Amino acid sequence: MLQIFFVTFPFFALIAAGYLAARARVLPLEAIPGLNTFVLYFALPCMLFRFGAGTPIAQLLDGSVALVWGVCALAVVAGVVGFTRNARIGWNDGAFGALVAAFPNTGFMGVPLLVAILGAQAAGPMIITIAFDLLVTSSLCIALSRLDGADEHGAARAARQALRGILVNPMPWAIVLGGVVSAARGALPGPLERTVAMLGDAASPVALFTIGAVLARSALVAREHRATAAVAVALGSAHQPMAPAPLADVLPIAVVKLVVHPLLVWLAGRGAIALGLPLSQDALVAIVLVAALPSASNVAMLAERFGADNGRIARIILWTTTAAFFTFPAVVGWVR
Repeated sequence: MLQIFFVTFPFFALIAAGYLAARARVLPLEAIPGLNTFVLYFALPCMLFRFGAGTPIAQLLDGSVALVWGVCALAVVAGVVGFTRNARIGWNDGAFGALVAAFPNTGFMGVPLLVAILGAQAAGPMIITIAFDLLVTSSLCIALSRLDGADEHGAARAARQALRGILVNPMPWAIVLGGVVSAARGALPGPLERTVAMLGDAASPVALFTIGAVLARSALVAREHRATAAVAVALGSAHQPMAPAPLADVLPIAVVKLVVHPLLVWLAGRGAIALGLPLSQDALVAIVLVAALPSASNVAMLAERFGADNGRIARIILWTTTAAFFTFPAVVGWVR
């Protein structure tokens, strides 16, 4: 277990560094969108392209991995929407609660972390999970989030918005291009390959640092929100800000993400192997560890865009990221 902590500690230390830098305003909050843009549109696509191009095409098209991961992701979405919807939480908040429970931080955190633990062979299963979550899980949850809108065409419009978001997201395209290069057994020209390699190498540290900065920004915004609410109450304002989400709306989702999701993937994977599906043990270990990652930080931005309770989503992301420092090494020790 101590050896696992030695591997995972630098990754969480970079997240903590970004968090402290933003909380202390050493890193201006206005600079965080620039860091996000660099990671999302430049560094991370180059890293995914390199892994895709260097992974045998058979691993990138592993139907057993896609089936196990997809069934579990859809089960988590259905389960969370079913047990969280109540008088406070409608379809919009319920759908994004489900997304934050089912969508791990694979791109920003999982790829570098799991490659460091398992080696390059973990890249193929991870790329499959990223593609499924970007194309299916997020699109489904966005469509569900529109079901309690007044407009009967809300879900269809949300589906179109989700499709548009996928088309402009560079990560799926990087995965596709990497798979094409892998299938053709090709390679980029030398200077271009070195440029892509430099950008890909920058993805891990900048992405982890950015996660911490985004979490700090969310915490600062929540603090300002509470201060504004207190002033509004004191002045007797009729337009008081929405109260923070109660613990009962946050803690169960964090438990689902860090405990239920990886356990469900492990059980489904073992069942698939027992039924004779060609799912390798290495691939199963990789996707179980992907499921054990904290929630994806970009879900908070999606929730804000679609008018959900962004404060609740940000708290879940913060809690799962903090708790994963302890739970993730435990899951690594268990599956290995």
